[in-house]
Amino acid sequence: MITDSSELDSLEAQARARLTPGAYAFIAAGAEDEISVRDNVVAWQRLRLRPRVLRDIASIDTSTTVLGAPVATPIMVAPTGRHRNYHPEGEAATARGAATADAAFVLATSSTVSFADVAAEKRSAPQWFQLYMPPERDVTEDLIDRAAAAGFQALVVTVDQPVAGSSPRARRDPLEVSPDVRHVNLAGQPIARNAYDPSNQAVVRFPATFRDLEWMARRPIPVVVKGVLRADDAVRCVEAGARAVIVSNHGGRHLDTAMPSAEALPEIAAALAGKAEVYVDGGIRRGTDIVKALALGADAVLVGRPPLWGLAVHGADGVAAVLAHLRNELVRTMALCGASRLDELTADLVAPPRY
Repeated sequence: MITDSSELDSLEAQARARLTPGAYAFIAAGAEDEISVRDNVVAWQRLRLRPRVLRDIASIDTSTTVLGAPVATPIMVAPTGRHRNYHPEGEAATARGAATADAAFVLATSSTVSFADVAAEKRSAPQWFQLYMPPERDVTEDLIDRAAAAGFQALVVTVDQPVAGSSPRARRDPLEVSPDVRHVNLAGQPIARNAYDPSNQAVVRFPATFRDLEWMARRPIPVVVKGVLRADDAVRCVEAGARAVIVSNHGGRHLDTAMPSAEALPEIAAALAGKAEVYVDGGIRRGTDIVKALALGADAVLVGRPPLWGLAVHGADGVAAVLAHLRNELVRTMALCGASRLDELTADLVAPPRY
């Protein structure tokens, strides 16, 4: 299991050794030259901390709330799909690992496990449902209604992938599509083809607009908008009824050279202060990254690839171990920065970036 940062570093290599080349490539891949994938990680690393000293850090409290629901840490599991390509139990195991860590879990539209089976793994932490909004509103309504009926407490609408990106890495090692691995929550339970599949190229599959967001926000389930990199868009999302936004460039998977989420976060957090919650994903690999994100205005962070590494290697226990490791790093970083509570992680802890 994961006991120190070097083992987290090696976890990706262990996952790669266990997975088919196509399954690993789909986790790791980014769009085109993968500049944004690399920049997401490096942008957090470039930021420097300005720790306080001589503060009382005998007790560190990482608890918080997301959309009013209490959680043990501000670390959530980001929506990623097709988990049965990485472990036989798929998203059920991921959800169980998140529940063990008392972390919020976001189920993807492209789940290979049913709403009910994922919901059965829920404990005290919330489960949310991520939606790619198709043009047919009756299809959208059906998905939302079934997710809500299963107990999912919020809707995470991904808005930064109206068309699929292009990945040379994924083309070199295509995901082997098994007829037994299906998008079981979608009508007809289609085989779990991925966004980089040739059949998806140049097709506008999710042409949502602000009018669609307004319609969705009128339904009795909170809406979070994922994939925002501009303050003006963030403000418009909240004006349309969103309760929160996720600052994200989709892990660098569709628009290469999109700005890193670490650089987009401060402007968006300032624009939405007091109006909506702000979360961020993309390149979060360390407790220091989490401290920087919270100091720059995020209410919580989401991690995507590391839980999948844990899932591939150790199933639900691996997911829980990744989340526990990140929480331990968060606690240690908070102590070293002189902060005993999350509300003490303020912008003055982060020095301006050095380019």
